[in-house]
Amino acid sequence: RDRYQRRVHGRCDEHGNVDVDDLEQKAKLHSDNLAALMITYPSTHGVFETSIQHICEIIHEHGGQVYLDGANMNAQAGLCRPADIGGDVCHLNLHKTFAIPHGGGGPGMGPIGVKEHLAPFLPNHPLVPGGEQGFGTVAACPNGSPSILPISFSYTAMLGPQGVKKATQVAILAANYLRTRLSDHYHVLYADDKGWCAHEFILDVRPFKKTANIKAEDIAKRLLDYGIHAPTLSFPVADTLMIEPTESESLMELDRLVEAFIQIRKEIADIELGRTDPLNNVVKNAPHPAKVLTGDWSYPYSRELAVFPTAYVKANKFWPTIGRIDNVFGDRHFQCTCPPMDAYA
Repeated sequence: RDRYQRRVHGRCDEHGNVDVDDLEQKAKLHSDNLAALMITYPSTHGVFETSIQHICEIIHEHGGQVYLDGANMNAQAGLCRPADIGGDVCHLNLHKTFAIPHGGGGPGMGPIGVKEHLAPFLPNHPLVPGGEQGFGTVAACPNGSPSILPISFSYTAMLGPQGVKKATQVAILAANYLRTRLSDHYHVLYADDKGWCAHEFILDVRPFKKTANIKAEDIAKRLLDYGIHAPTLSFPVADTLMIEPTESESLMELDRLVEAFIQIRKEIADIELGRTDPLNNVVKNAPHPAKVLTGDWSYPYSRELAVFPTAYVKANKFWPTIGRIDNVFGDRHFQCTCPPMDAYA
């Protein structure tokens, strides 16, 4: 809760969709003060919510506006428009969908689009006219970053309308290809009523914690031995893996990812069946850098299994630079790196 607004959280149903009945009840309860709903489409669970237009109608009926999170435009661009869905405001994440890097926290850009009735309230700027009822300046550079925006402009200009549409279609196709191939080996957490996902999907690996003492983090580390950077870890559901291939991976790369996941599932099965030690195994000890390989070998499995688990990896090895570390150690053990006070004298 902040000074002006109070957030009200809605529920999801068992399929990961917005609980429309719950939303309607809360919209009625807060009708006199309802400002806005923020919603992501497709949902972060990787599903096109079929009730999205009805959801927007409920908010509008009670005097609110709909802020559509554009984080998943990779499944919309060229196919549909946020305004037609019911959004009044939408920010467009330029990373991923529009060719801006996502890793390392940036660089990020998020142009914000509004419907015509909100145009008068757009921010002002001393050099660029804004809305007639704008509330002031919110950015030093009113048109965004000149070092980032040309990349997205060039990307969309070179693709053209049909290219943008095809990129979206391929992103959705790639996600469903992976989901289909992996569903026999892992539980896919959410899908629509026909079993399809949008441009991303969630692998639920939480049961492995009970059956094999394996967590999502362990699988993420083991993927490094296969030369693959792990997908999104523990978001939006804790201890799961969310896979979002986009349109940029070839079929060969998608198959390589599938092969790695299937092999890791077999390694987990060996733990479940008691063939390998639940605490000292190739998954729990991953990743295996070259330094470990060339040193004294004390593990109960072979060097080849550790670092060359598939024929592809053997011919195209990408070595992780370091072994297993405690990810949260630094967060829990703060160290002040400030200079001593006499340095400021």
